Amino acid sequence: MLFYVTAVVLLASAQAKFYTDCGSKLATIEKVGVSGCAETAKECILKRNSNATISIDFTPSLDVKSLETEVHGVIMNLPVPFPLPQPDACKNNGLTCPLKAGQKASYAATLPVLKSYPRVKVDVKWELKNDDGDLVCILIPAKIN
Repeated sequence: MLFYVTAVVLLASAQAKFYTDCGSKLATIEKVGVSGCAETAKECILKRNSNATISIDFTPSLDVKSLETEVHGVIMNLPVPFPLPQPDACKNNGLTCPLKAGQKASYAATLPVLKSYPRVKVDVKWELKNDDGDLVCILIPAKIN
């Protein structure tokens, strides 16, 4: 019996991810990475005065002509928009639009974590969307140090 319980716990922990899907309706998320964040972490540590890179591998379920990136910091259930220097996900982020349905796409963006940011726990809500809705929506628990 102990072996069975141990096996179930190990299997569950092997499936653990540091992010949650918050409504990816038009794509299947294959993999998410954040620089310096282990896949088994409970939260990602974002160091102030440094850069953080996020990568998302996904497969769209429909053809995509254009794609916008929206990022929010969610603090105490209040979403605060994070201004991006390039909100067009198809420019300088590894994607070449149009994207074809059923073909894996790899998105990556690097953003500064400014020294002026407060040391706070925050959920980072990262969305790739178009007029049809959210292709990708992930929520990443993070702590700014």
